Amino acid sequence: MITPYFLQNFWGEKNNGFDVLYHNMKHGQISSKELTEFIRERATIEEVYARSMTKLAKSAGNFSQLGTFAPVWDVIKTSTEKLASCHLELVRKLQELIKDVQKYVDDQAKAHKKTKEEVASTLESVQTIQTTGVALQKSKENYNAKTVEQERLRKEGATQRDVDKAGVKAKKATETYKGFVEKYATAKSEFEQKMAETAQKFQDIEESHIIHMKDIIQSYTQSVDETHVQIGEVRIEFERNMENTSVEGLIQKLSDSKGTGKERPGKIPHTHRHTCHDRQITSTDQCITHMLVCMTGEALQWLNVPTVDEDGFCIRPEDQNSFYSSSDSEDEDEPRKFRVEIKPVAPNNRTQQSRATIDQLKASIGNISLSPPTSVLQLRTTSFDRNLSRPALNNDLLSLDPFGPAPTQRGSSSSVSSSTVPALARPTTPQTGAMVAPPRPSSRPKLPTGKLTGINEIVIWSYSLFLSTCPFPSLPPSLSTSLHFSPPLHSLPLSGTSRGPSPVTLASQDALPIAVAFTESVNAYFKGADPAKCIVKITGDMTLSFPMGIIKVFTSNPSPAMLTFKLKNTSKLEQILPNQTLLFSDPSQSDAHTKDFWFNMQALTSYLRKASEQNPAASYYNVDILKYQVSSKGIASTPLNLAVYWKCDPATTDLRLDYHYNPESMLCPGPLSNVQVLVHVDGGVTNMQSLPNAIWNSELNKSLWKLNDISEKSDNEGSGSLRAKFELSDGPSTPTTLAVQFMSEGSTLSGVDIELLGTGYRLSLNKKRFATGRYMADC
Repeated sequence: MITPYFLQNFWGEKNNGFDVLYHNMKHGQISSKELTEFIRERATIEEVYARSMTKLAKSAGNFSQLGTFAPVWDVIKTSTEKLASCHLELVRKLQELIKDVQKYVDDQAKAHKKTKEEVASTLESVQTIQTTGVALQKSKENYNAKTVEQERLRKEGATQRDVDKAGVKAKKATETYKGFVEKYATAKSEFEQKMAETAQKFQDIEESHIIHMKDIIQSYTQSVDETHVQIGEVRIEFERNMENTSVEGLIQKLSDSKGTGKERPGKIPHTHRHTCHDRQITSTDQCITHMLVCMTGEALQWLNVPTVDEDGFCIRPEDQNSFYSSSDSEDEDEPRKFRVEIKPVAPNNRTQQSRATIDQLKASIGNISLSPPTSVLQLRTTSFDRNLSRPALNNDLLSLDPFGPAPTQRGSSSSVSSSTVPALARPTTPQTGAMVAPPRPSSRPKLPTGKLTGINEIVIWSYSLFLSTCPFPSLPPSLSTSLHFSPPLHSLPLSGTSRGPSPVTLASQDALPIAVAFTESVNAYFKGADPAKCIVKITGDMTLSFPMGIIKVFTSNPSPAMLTFKLKNTSKLEQILPNQTLLFSDPSQSDAHTKDFWFNMQALTSYLRKASEQNPAASYYNVDILKYQVSSKGIASTPLNLAVYWKCDPATTDLRLDYHYNPESMLCPGPLSNVQVLVHVDGGVTNMQSLPNAIWNSELNKSLWKLNDISEKSDNEGSGSLRAKFELSDGPSTPTTLAVQFMSEGSTLSGVDIELLGTGYRLSLNKKRFATGRYMADC
């Protein structure tokens, strides 16, 4: 049993103990709400930390998988992911605890309301004894004054009439004083009885409140302790895994997985004669040249040169999983081929012609190194007859291929050198303010149905992909219009895809994920309660986020799929400012509700490449796409309507802010969170009383309210008032501008949205939010 401290210590001459105890009970609600906010803030910190750890774990997973240290990254990644899970589990526990605390806050408010009704009679007793005490004191003073007056007249020898008259007044004062004494005694008895009961009730409430708050803190501490234990277990497991990852084990793993064999090279042969099928050639250079003429189909495939038939046409193998397979751009029933003629070595003057052949090969394509073994092959391309001519360029995406050659005439049976091949056509990146947009894609460019009538598209793709995948260091442009190199069968480095793009279309490639975020800022100025004086400006930003893996796709693909999108619900936008370095649009578009944009893919690739070079550890890269301004309808466009009132007297200042939630301003109404109201009050504030409770900063002379989420589900459908009374030492105050902040997740004020057009990309996340910029109110 706790000592009845409240019963013993809250009496006093002015009988103010009840008022102190009642307000102390109300302060319990403030403490409960503040504890809720503390736990919520801790949960937010833990969540941010957990997300950062998750991002760090992903980064570890993207680190180099080469070298002996590579397996260690898996251990680090797993441990980091487990640490993130520990903190996420703590977030979950804290969120459950917040629900319990919030329920206690609600129950506490109901209990306080009931207690207020129960102690109402005690309040009346307090008021009665206070007023009776004042009246008793005045009656006592009057009684003393009348008695003294009567005695003075008697001593001074006044007339009997005056003495009698003073005696009547003294008698009346005596009776009045006696009556107040009896009345005060009754009020005192009733007050002491009820005050004793009420004081004990208040102490019981405080005891229960403190016990409940300690239980909450105990649950909070237990959750944190359990998390620390889990983190310790993860640390021990990590240390054990690192101990088990020995130096010898890592070196052995690399040797087992990357080893090239245990057989050492044999003895060097001492003969200078080389047999090529059934012919003997004594000159090494002649043998190499003859090998290229006599090479079997299997050897040609090893050199990435396709097999030719008896007529000299290139035949694509149909039994392989071709990199170029595409049902909508090729005829699968007939092999694609072109004629190749290679002149054999002349039988007479063999040595001199062989040397000339070698020199011509060097001049034609340069040195091609093969490894292993290390050697130099020298080729001469002669007399290539292309039976198929290149179609004329049209206004589809093929004309935008940065690796595509200019149109050429049909070739004749003659040598082809680098000097006769047109320069590669590379579109330049348009500059801001002087941009020439390429043709607008219809959504996805398609080739005519049926068999392709040209070979250069295929040749160019083969050449560019060949350079990025095969071991040869370089090839001249002359070869790209002559030889068809069949590329290796592995695909572009995109996670989740098992085959690369078709030579002329990206239809066979898995859709690449991108994310979009719409962020809007609402600025408003309210003047008094007049809606016509409200000034509103709403602006927005659209940002696209590209994953790290997409950069490899773009940089390894000379003509990536065109990224196009439709901006929807644009009727409320009065101005759109796209990123002119990256975006194209058609200014003649007449639909007020939508607007189409498409990317300068070369500029986008360049931008993302530079971003990855500056921050190679990032898992994604954000790109600012466009900004816009939303058409405003005055106060009807504001999510939270405000009206502020000031009453400034020399000794006090009264402040009231009326607010009203406006769901009509949002396409999809959502709650306003993190609502805060800040106001500066001068005049030397010595005391503040506010409803709901605000925080006073005496150094800055500012008052701050922090409110719960405001929505249609709030009390009075989101309408309410803030009130405060400030006691001043150097008044009156001067009315100042009141500032408000809030935010809302999941919706925007404009309702603007995005739709990707065509194929090749998919929208993995569409995030929307708006928040206040400068949101102010004056009287």
